[in-house]
This record gives sequence, C-alpha cells and structure tokens, in this order.
Amino acid sequence: MIIHITGLLKEIWYLLNEMSPYLLFGFFSAGILHILIPKEKIYKHFAKNDLSGIIKASLFGVPLPLCSCGGIPVAAHLRKEGAGKSSTIAFLTSTPTTGVDSILATYSLLGPLFAIIRPVSAFTAGILSGVVSSLFEKDEHINISENSSCTICDIDTPHTHSLYSKIKKIISYGFFDLVSDIWKWLAIGILVGGILSYFVPTDIVQKYLGNSLISYPLMLVIAIPMYVCATGSIPIAAALILKGMTPGAGLIFLFAGPATNTATLSFVAGKLGKKSLLVYLTTIITTAIAFGLLIDFIWYSYGKDIGFISGKMEMLPQWLKIISSWFLITLVLIAALPKREKEIIYMDIELKVPDITCAHCVKTIKSAISKVNGVKDVGVNIKTKTVKVKGDISKENVVSVIKKSGYSVEEE
Repeated sequence: MIIHITGLLKEIWYLLNEMSPYLLFGFFSAGILHILIPKEKIYKHFAKNDLSGIIKASLFGVPLPLCSCGGIPVAAHLRKEGAGKSSTIAFLTSTPTTGVDSILATYSLLGPLFAIIRPVSAFTAGILSGVVSSLFEKDEHINISENSSCTICDIDTPHTHSLYSKIKKIISYGFFDLVSDIWKWLAIGILVGGILSYFVPTDIVQKYLGNSLISYPLMLVIAIPMYVCATGSIPIAAALILKGMTPGAGLIFLFAGPATNTATLSFVAGKLGKKSLLVYLTTIITTAIAFGLLIDFIWYSYGKDIGFISGKMEMLPQWLKIISSWFLITLVLIAALPKREKEIIYMDIELKVPDITCAHCVKTIKSAISKVNGVKDVGVNIKTKTVKVKGDISKENVVSVIKKSGYSVEEE
C-alpha cells in the first residue's frame, strides 16, 4: 500500500514540476493581456455581423485565459453591447478551448505539435461557427455602446494609472484572480493524470484507446458533458497519450472538454437560439475530429516520433521547476482557503443565482449590480449561490442586471 502511495505521489510531483514554470509564466502573461486587451474596449470590433467581425472575435478569443463559465458573461455582454450573433458565437467557441496559460502548459507536457495545433484549431473553430451561423441566421443590428470601464479600477470616466498600479493589477489578476478560477480543475487534472500514469496499464490503453475508431467517439462522449478547464485537461490527456492513446484522441479531449458543458450549452440555446446551439455543437465536434485526424496524420508520417508529443522542459534546471512548484502550491492554497463571504444582514433583496461557479462569476455580478444607482451594498455568496442587495432598487431591476451579465435567476 505504501509503495503505491509513494509511486502515485512521485507521478503527481513529476507532473506538477513539468507544468509549474510554464503555468506561472502563463499566469503573468494573462495578467498583461488583461491590461493590454480589456474586454470592454474590444466590443466595438464585433459589432458587424460579417467575416471581419467573426475573424476578430475568434482572434481575440484565443489568447484570453477564460474558461467556459468565465466566457459566458463576457459573451452575454458582447451581445448586449452590440456584437453580432455570429461574432458572439465565434468568440464563445474560440475562447474556452485555449488561452495563453494553457498554450504554455500544453507545450510543457505535450510538446510543440500540440502547442501549435491547439490554438490553431480554436481559431479555426471560431471562424467556422461564426460563418455557418451567419449563413443560417439573420441577425438584427444593435447599436454599439460607447461606454467602457477601466480594467484596473472599474471606473467609466477617462483617467490614467501609474506603472505601479498596472503591475499590481497584473499580479493580482494573473496570480490570484485567475488561479482562484482554475485551481480546482488544475488540481483535479494533475491528480487524475498521476492516477492514470501510475495505475492504468499501458497495454490496456494501447489496445483500446490506440484505435481511433474507439478512442475518438469515446473522448467525445466523455468530453462534451464534462466540465474541465483548458489547463486542467492537459495532464489527463498527456497521461493517456503517453500510455498509448492516439494523439488525435487526446486533442479531441483537450478541445471538446473545455468548450462544452451543460452551462455553456444552456447559455447558447437560451441567449442565441436553438439553431446557434446546433451550429456550436456541430462545429466543436467537426473541428475536434478534423484536427485530431491531422495531428495523428503528422505523427504517423514522422514514424510516431515521441518528440512531437512529449514535453519540452529539459532546458529548465530542476531547481527552477521545484521552486515554481512550491510557489504554485502556495498560490493554490491561498485560493483554496475559505473566504469570509460578505453577509448583508438587513438586505432588501435576496436572489438565487444557480450559475455562480467561480470567483469570476462573483466579481462580474457584484461589479454589475454595484454600478446601478441606488445600490448601497452587494453580497454574493458562491457557496449558497445567492445575491443579496441593499439599497433603493427594485427586485426586477436587479434581476435584469444579473441576466444581462449572462446569468440566470431562479424564480420563486
């Protein structure tokens, strides 16, 4: 028993060491992107329901480190601020499947081929879903809003910030906000990856998942309803691929897992329509299979060279990997520590919002409601999934603000 526990811990520690340096660099890069490409300032590029808007939406979506639940309120705001339906669905398709942090983490465990094809497939899927949507559905024109808020302090009026404030925000967003959003899925991914690496026999994986006719549909069946972030899915796919699963099946899991889950599918159907849902699902499945076939073709063409699908961390010294791992563990522990939720005892309004799943959701809802005139205080509890508001504001108005932010409210 002790031997197995020790072996499992060694596999988990290996995965953590391989991913940590690139994850930390990815988080820092994400913080910089958050400052350089604020969401509110790119909405105007998506107003046109044409190929230009679709390409821009897909391109902007690729580097943004937003998981599917984080992408939902952004997509809802895009739509409300005047983005075309096709541009919105293109953004929603390309965003959750990859991000600057997951691209670097993919390179660390799965090498250059996956690191290149993963964002390319996300960009392609975004364009494809947007184009198909524009062909099948007419979209009304919505006047784009000129309002935008600062990503550092959330103030609408024009102003500037010092370099210190910008660096502080980069660190706060990259190493705390972003880690708070994905730490659970990252921990689960590394744990499951370690279990698969240590306990699952290689011959079993090679026998069943080494066959594309079995592994492709199986990965789709597992990935579509499953919620897993773009980064958390990497160690799971890497463990199975190194055991003998085809690289193409691994890409399908990496692509379809983060892009589809019940929350995203519900949002697309409810906000964009059933036709858009069909386009979204079909595009995800088609793109995943197409690029899965492509990566398998390249891999087989080069004689199944393991160098194409293995991590490229050899150039980093072991001490840097270990320090990075402990730093990442510290960040995860900070994110995992129970937070004292703000409790409004004398609230005027209390609502149940079942879509609240992460720190991003809390921040989005609280920020949206706080901007409404008459609001004195807002409390959002992620555990009970409740929103409490104190102030001179109607319940209907609060419900409207929450729904415009991309979330649903349970009716009493």
